[in-house]
Formats: sequence, structure tokens, C-alpha cells
Amino acid sequence: MPLGGALGQVLVPDWPAPPGVQALCTTRQGGVSRGVYDSLNLGDHVGDAPGDVAINRVRLRDAIGARPVFLQQVHGTALQTLECASTDGAAADACTTTSDGVACTIMVADCLPVLFTDRAGRRVAAAHAGWRGLAAGVLERAVGAFAPEAAPPDLIAWLGPCIGPDAFEVSDEVRAVFAAAAPEAASCFRPGVAAGKWTADLAGLARQRLRAAGVAQVYGNDGSIAWCTVNNPLLFFSHRRDRTSGRFAACIWRG
Repeated sequence: MPLGGALGQVLVPDWPAPPGVQALCTTRQGGVSRGVYDSLNLGDHVGDAPGDVAINRVRLRDAIGARPVFLQQVHGTALQTLECASTDGAAADACTTTSDGVACTIMVADCLPVLFTDRAGRRVAAAHAGWRGLAAGVLERAVGAFAPEAAPPDLIAWLGPCIGPDAFEVSDEVRAVFAAAAPEAASCFRPGVAAGKWTADLAGLARQRLRAAGVAQVYGNDGSIAWCTVNNPLLFFSHRRDRTSGRFAACIWRG
């Protein structure tokens, strides 16, 4: 999965995106941050030196040739439409654009980033899917951004790295939320070590939600260990693993 580049190792989605649509997912490599934020931390809200974060964000912008727009992610379902003049900091967990040179950008450190485009490449979108946002419908909100120009069967989605199914322990309440919405969600949970605890397949739950929304073309994270943020400390930041952690980002843009 990882490829070399100006940012160190990055992940380039292996998916049939149309010409003119580009995407990548950074890793923790290729920046100037130090200590627990080593080295390409893109989060300005996690305690890292602001000057280092600013340099890292400029490196990302220069490497992709587009302007990343960073959201204030709150584990909700709000979607922000990005334009050429859009600024950072909107409180939202999904974004979309038809403008060239503007990168829909999602920061993560265990949650699941999901990138979208349509077959014609007229629009791109990105969503931040932790379990709360996933259960509340953030992916469906992103899918809905393509209407009426493109229907769900015309969409392509890519799932980035996230906490894997052997590392993501949740409570009975979390399992119940998903199972109440869709009985098949129970297949994405396994009994944990402690009573009342389960391990959850976040990427698997996202695939189920996307299929139910009509998106059949889903690529990327298959739940294997190579995609797990917790189990790959040289590549990915992980809040669950480290508590104090940087953020890496998935970006998609036109142009």
C-alpha cells in the first residue's frame, strides 16, 4: 500500500477514479513535528507546536498541488460544501466540492476516513466515520451530497486506515446501537475479553452502511492488519494506542 513521495510514505487509493480526480492518505512520515507527534502531524488541536503543524500543512498542500481545507470534526453528521474561498475550521464531519484545486480533507487517528467520487468526476466528498458519526449517518449524508446529479450506484468509495477489528473494543451499548438499525451489523462484532465488551469491525460496518445506501463500489480497507492504525505505529498515529497523538489525513480533490 505505501508509496514513496515528497511526504515520505503515502497511501494512494487503488480504485477506478475517473480522470481528473486525485486522492491520497498521508502517514505519520515526512514532517517536522517532534516527540509523540513525529513527524507529519496535521492536527492543530492536539498539543503540537503550532509552527510545526503549519509547516506540515504547507508540505501537504505543496505535495498535492491543491489546498486542503481542514474541518473542526465533532463526530456528527454535518456536511460542509467547499468552495475556492472556503477557510479551515467549519464544524462538520463531511465535506464536498465541485471546485478544482480544493481538497476535501479528513483528519484521523483511529476513526475511518472515507473518500467518494462519482463515475464522471463531477463532485468529490470525504467523511469522518468514528462509530458515533457512522451510526448517526455521516456516510449517508456524504452520499446524499451527490444528488441529483449522481445516484448511489454511480458512486465510488474508498476506505482508509482505521483502528482494526482486533483492537477496537466497545461496550454493549455500541453494539446495540448498530444492531438496532440493521440486524446484519451483529456480524461485525465479536465477544471481547471482559464481560459486556465487544471488538468491532469499523470498516466492515462502514461497508454495510454503504451497501445499504446503494454504493456498491467500495475499495480500500478490508479489515486486515495492514490497515490497522493501532498495529502499525511506524505508519499511523493512533489515539487509542498512544492517548496523546498526532493526526494523519485523507484528501480527495479535482484538478
